[in-house]
Amino acid sequence: MGNKHSNHSSHKHTADNKMKHSKMDHSTMDHSKMDHSEMDHSEMDHGAMGGHAHHHHGSFKEIFLKSLPLGIIIMLLSPMFGVQLPFQFTFQYSDILVALLSTILYIYGGKPFYMGAVDEFKEKNPGMMALVTLGISVSYFYSVYAVIAGYVTGEHVMDFFFEFSSLVLIMLLGHWIEMKAVGEAGDAQKALAELVPKDAHVVLEDDSIETRPVADLQVGDLIRVQAGENVPADGTIQRGESRVNEALVTGESKPIEKNPGDEVIGGSTNGAGVLYVEIKQTGDKSFISQVQALISQAQSQPSRAENLAHKVAAWLFYIAVIVALIALVLWMVIADVPTAVIFTVTTLVIACPHALGLAIPLVTARSTSLGASRGLLVKDRDALELTTKADVMVLDKTGTLTTGEFKVSDVELFNDKYTKDEIVALLAGIEGGSSHPIAQSIISYAEQQGIRPVSFDSIDVISGAGVEGQANGHRYQLISQKAYGRNLDMDIPKGATLSVLVENDEAIGAVALGDELKPTSKDLIQALKKNKIQPIMATGDNEKAAQGAAEILGIDYLASQSPQDKYELVEKLKAEGKKVIMVGDGVNDAPSLALADVGIAVGAGTQVALDSADVILTQSDPGDIESFIELAQKTTRKMKENLVWGAGYNFFAIPIAAGILAPIGITLSPAIGAVLMSVSTVVVAINAMFLRLDPKSSVD
Repeated sequence: MGNKHSNHSSHKHTADNKMKHSKMDHSTMDHSKMDHSEMDHSEMDHGAMGGHAHHHHGSFKEIFLKSLPLGIIIMLLSPMFGVQLPFQFTFQYSDILVALLSTILYIYGGKPFYMGAVDEFKEKNPGMMALVTLGISVSYFYSVYAVIAGYVTGEHVMDFFFEFSSLVLIMLLGHWIEMKAVGEAGDAQKALAELVPKDAHVVLEDDSIETRPVADLQVGDLIRVQAGENVPADGTIQRGESRVNEALVTGESKPIEKNPGDEVIGGSTNGAGVLYVEIKQTGDKSFISQVQALISQAQSQPSRAENLAHKVAAWLFYIAVIVALIALVLWMVIADVPTAVIFTVTTLVIACPHALGLAIPLVTARSTSLGASRGLLVKDRDALELTTKADVMVLDKTGTLTTGEFKVSDVELFNDKYTKDEIVALLAGIEGGSSHPIAQSIISYAEQQGIRPVSFDSIDVISGAGVEGQANGHRYQLISQKAYGRNLDMDIPKGATLSVLVENDEAIGAVALGDELKPTSKDLIQALKKNKIQPIMATGDNEKAAQGAAEILGIDYLASQSPQDKYELVEKLKAEGKKVIMVGDGVNDAPSLALADVGIAVGAGTQVALDSADVILTQSDPGDIESFIELAQKTTRKMKENLVWGAGYNFFAIPIAAGILAPIGITLSPAIGAVLMSVSTVVVAINAMFLRLDPKSSVD
């Protein structure tokens, strides 16, 4: 136990203060400040979105707005399906003007699509962009041919400029909306970045203040943080005291009293006092950057579901091309070339699976930011899918299911020479000089009881057994039950550690210390059983302590587990073909976190946990594991719904577009095809935004 605490203490501040992110207070995350047009989404390479990744919606917005007047003029001047609508007009050679304007629109407005298509073909992976390009190219080139043929033969050949321009505009608009939606879903990082001020006030040698960009701060600089300002970087307070609100960074809702020597986190908000802070971490090393890096790492990995979406898009591309060719040949035989072309173009337009390209990225982005707001940082996207298939969850005890803090649960007397208060005074006195967690809890227990510790003249450590000391001419020892080696007549509370107070080789009293279960641990175990995930507690603690906690929780347990044992346990479970989730607090659980199918680090110190876990729960609340399982189930379900919507729709629409129902009078024009397609895209986007988590049952 001792060693566990010692390596904890170094992580303790990073752990507790920093990583309690969860309740990220959204009110402070003001989305309105985030100007979406500037946000370059090209960083988020959305696997399934193939070519789109190269254009952020700023450019789609711009291309759309510039193409709009062109498109409108074309639509005014070119009859739809050769039928002149009331608001349209033509004049001599207006068709040549239309052909010229369409050429400009094709080159400018169509550029994102054919550039994207080129990329897709280079990767031998045609998908979204290839389909759009096919649709607009077929309608454009056929229409130009129609105009030329009309002048050559003198007969009117029907053209598709109306359809072509409406298609380009609708596609551009769809992409702009899509990019914006993706943008809004993935703003967790941006919100974090907004927390850090742009400039810092650096205190120079002569006490004058210089304002410097935060990017230029060096470790060791002394900065002044005024009341109400956000702290620019992680550091330690040199002078000044104040209350600092870390809600957005750590989820700790009440402002925390800070005095010289305390740590402050970049991005937290200073209260009423002025603080002078020495910088300890800047840039990539800072807490906020670590969290941002984590989020972007998670968002840039294509998950298996996303790869599936791309495969479906590729299939649709091939199906569309084949069906379109069949339609072309059949309709040329049944009817004439213009009819055949209408059906061919419509088929290619309809097939364009926008909704499919969006299906997965939107859900992932939404799920990532939803998770981050609860302090669930998902590093590896596949973790969500794997969690829904999990069979076993291996849980660490100390710090995960229990608070990890020792509390005195019982003080027992073995003779009537001393009162209980006197025993407590002796216990607190003999532990006076020690920083061991057990000693600390005995001392604070005495304080709470208002008992003054006995002052000892000398205190020595008995290696491996405890401490001994002299007070008032008596010699006392406080040793472990094992070192005492005899049976004691007392009921030891479940899972408690016992220390015996000995005088002249005789037990005069004993103190039982226990590690308390967290309030949400029981609920978690019930939730796991309900989800058919078998919980196993694996702990470094002794058999008794482990058994005590396991009995209260009603779970299987393994005691005295070294990091190596835990690793072998996970290995063994995996070898049996089970999907394993490992939950640990990072430090000694790192190897098994990395090995498990899903590694969940709970409120762990930043360094180790970031590297080895797939999911990080910034608070050490077992209830968050429950929230994570819920997030995993809901995210996976939304992905499936969206794939069905995105692809299923096309499988109905393609044959209709190809004219399979034409004999009974049902056909689809390319423009209506494009509208329908946009509708399915919107449905997918809305469905993704409806991903919600149940409000947490607050157990405080």
